Amino acid sequence: GGHLEVEKMAARTFEEEKGYISKETNEKYRVNEGFVPNMKVPGVFYVNDGLRSLLDEELQNYCDRGNVGGFLPAVKQLANVAALPGIVGKSIALPDVHSGYGFAIGNVAAMDMSDPEAVVSPGGVGFDINCGVRLIRTNLTEDQVRPVQEELAQALFDHIPVGVGSQGIIPTTAKDLEEALEMGMDWSVREGYSWVEDKEHCEEYGRMLNADPSKVSKRAKKRGLPQMGTLGAGNHYAEIQVVEEIFDTAAASRMGINRVGQICIMIHSGSRGLGHQVATDALTSMEKAMSRDGIKTNDRQLACARISSEEGQNYLAAMACAANYAWVNRCSMTFLARQAFAKVFKKNPDELDMHLVYDVSHNIAKIEEHLVDGEIKQLLVHRKGSTRAFPPHHPLIPVDYQFTGQPVLIGGTMGTCSYVLTGTKQGMTETFGSTCHGAGRARSRSNARNKLDYEQVLHSLKSKGISIRVASPKLVMEEAPESYKDVTQVVDTCHAAGISKKCVKLRPLAVVKG
Repeated sequence: GGHLEVEKMAARTFEEEKGYISKETNEKYRVNEGFVPNMKVPGVFYVNDGLRSLLDEELQNYCDRGNVGGFLPAVKQLANVAALPGIVGKSIALPDVHSGYGFAIGNVAAMDMSDPEAVVSPGGVGFDINCGVRLIRTNLTEDQVRPVQEELAQALFDHIPVGVGSQGIIPTTAKDLEEALEMGMDWSVREGYSWVEDKEHCEEYGRMLNADPSKVSKRAKKRGLPQMGTLGAGNHYAEIQVVEEIFDTAAASRMGINRVGQICIMIHSGSRGLGHQVATDALTSMEKAMSRDGIKTNDRQLACARISSEEGQNYLAAMACAANYAWVNRCSMTFLARQAFAKVFKKNPDELDMHLVYDVSHNIAKIEEHLVDGEIKQLLVHRKGSTRAFPPHHPLIPVDYQFTGQPVLIGGTMGTCSYVLTGTKQGMTETFGSTCHGAGRARSRSNARNKLDYEQVLHSLKSKGISIRVASPKLVMEEAPESYKDVTQVVDTCHAAGISKKCVKLRPLAVVKG
C-alpha cells in the first residue's frame, strides 16, 4: 500500500517475521530491532496465549497478502512507532492492542522533551481526544434498583442526550464554549454542574493548563458547540453497574466501594466532533512541517512535528482544549445522571452518596517525569487506548488514593463486565505508569456489522436481565461483545504482568447508548 515511505524490501514470510519476536515472560514479548527499518528502541507487547494468537493471525494475514493493502498489523505499527524521533525506553503495546491510525490502539510511546528532534504525533493520541471513563458510586444496592431498573434506564436515557447528532440540553453559547475549552472542569464547577470535590478525583483535576482556545479552529468549535454535554455514538455509553467481586478490600473501601451488590454508574465518552477536528487539523499542518524539517517516518499515517515547533506546540494547546471539553462533557452527564437517580429515588444525589470515584483519560499525551536508564527525564507520554496508572505515593494522585495507587477504570464492552484496577510501582518502571483501557477490538467495525444481527444482540442483553436504551440500534452491531477481545483476559494479563492490580469487578444492569 501507500504505507511505506522507505524502499520496499522483499516481503518476508510469516516465519521470518516471527524470528524478530522473542518471549520474555508468559505475558510479555519483545519485538527486536530490524523488524521494521530505523527502530531506535525495541517494541514490547503484553499478551497471554489467547490474545497472542489474535496478533499472530493479523501478522499472518499481512504476510499472506504480500505486505500490501489493509491496515498494518498492530505489531508492525508498534515497531514503526519505535522508529519515531526522540522515542525513549521502548514502544509498548498493552493486551487490548489492535490496529489504528498510525499508532495501534493500546500503544504507549514516550518522547524525550530534552531532545530537540523529539516529536509529538496526533496518531499517538487518537481522533477522540480524551475519550475516557468515570465511575460514580452510590449507596444503593441491586435489590433497591431491580424493581425500578427499567424506569431508571429510561430516566437516564431521557436526561442524557445520546446519538450521532445529539445536541446538548445544557444551554451553551459560543462564549461558554471558549471558557469551557480553557477551564475544563473549573467551568463545570463554576456553572454548578459539578461538585467541587469531583475535581480532586479526576486525572489532571479535570483541567489541562496549557489549553489555548485560539489554537482550536473555527470548524472544530462549530462542531463542538451543539454537542457539549452529549454522549455521542460508537463505543460510548452510560451504564448502571453492580459490584460483582472485590479483589482488594482495602483499596476498594478507599474508593467508597464496600460491598458486593453496590450500585455504581460508569460514563464513557470523549470530545465528540471537536476532538476529531483538532486531530484532523493537526495532521494536515504537520504533513507540511515534516517536509520542511525533513522528518521521515515508516508510515504516512505517523504524521508528526517536533514538540518544540510551532505546529507541535499548537497541537498540544488544542489537544488540551479538546481534553478539557471531554471533561466538561463527562461532568454535564454526571450532573444529568445524578438528576435522573434523584428523580427516581426521590432523594437528593448527596443522600445517595453519588460521589465520583475517579475519572481517567484513555487517549491523551502528557508531559510527565519518569526514570529512564536511572535518570529522571521529562517525557511527552502518548497514551492511545491506554490508561495512566500511577503507583502509590505518586505526587499527582489524590490524597485519598496515596496508599492504594491511582484507580484505573476499564470499561468492558456493551453488556459484559468492567473493572477497577490500581496502579503499581512495577507499571511505573515498565510501562511509564500505563496499563490497558478496555477490551480492544477483535473485529473491524464493518466486519462486525456483517456478522451479527442487531436484534440478536439486543435480545441477548435482555435475556441477561440487562435493560438497554439505544438511540441508533443499527450501530449496536459494531459494539457487540463478539466484536471485541474478552476484557477479563486483558485485565488478567495486566494483573499477571504486574503493571496494574485488580481491585473491583462490575457487571451492567442497564446500558444507555448512542
